[in-house]
Amino acid sequence: MIRLSVNINKIATIRNARGGNVPDLAKAAIDLQLYGAQGITVHPRPDERHIRYKDIEELRPLITTELNIEGNPIPAFVDLVLKHKPDQVTLVPDDPGQLTSDHGWDTLKQRDFLIGIINRFKKAGIRSSIFVDPDIEMVKGAKETGCDRIELYTESYAAEYASNKEKAIKPFVEAAVLARELGLGVNAGHDLNRENLRFFAEKIPWTAEVSIGHALIADALYYGLDNAVNMYLREL
Repeated sequence: MIRLSVNINKIATIRNARGGNVPDLAKAAIDLQLYGAQGITVHPRPDERHIRYKDIEELRPLITTELNIEGNPIPAFVDLVLKHKPDQVTLVPDDPGQLTSDHGWDTLKQRDFLIGIINRFKKAGIRSSIFVDPDIEMVKGAKETGCDRIELYTESYAAEYASNKEKAIKPFVEAAVLARELGLGVNAGHDLNRENLRFFAEKIPWTAEVSIGHALIADALYYGLDNAVNMYLREL
């Protein structure tokens, strides 16, 4: 079964809107795992508009499933990851002022940079994944960086799903097949939701995990966290 890692950035966004500790991010992480989430994802950004660097210190000992820290590998991020040693680090080429992740790495132009960063994580025993678009050349380039997995950036799949789901999934299947042939694990994330998740899972059943935050937390406003987690698990 494809694992579900819940991104808790949006819970932190709500907390930060009023200050204080409501909702309690640590309790949410614990509860999500009790409800069936098989991992917790956090994406700290330099402006700390949702997850703060200090949150990681509190969260790390509470994660009994899998902790995935994703972000742009600036020096402060690299230090954070090496200090807290998550189960997985996902490298994302975010610009500082970016609202949300909107593109994958150019694994050809940034090959040497990625090799250097990934080697540091490998020495620390941390599984590494890199965010890529569903592009054959980018997947080939990812293999050369030494990463363990790729995370397919699924925004284009989600955007086109309603109008032509077969066309939408095609480049993702091709990229995932190549990744498997190259010995790379496949993760996926961005704009996956209850409407498009099952089809993705059926077409790429060897996906190791999906990371879902915005849609799941939005659904939880109506159905509650427990119900929302299990609704997504059923889709997988």
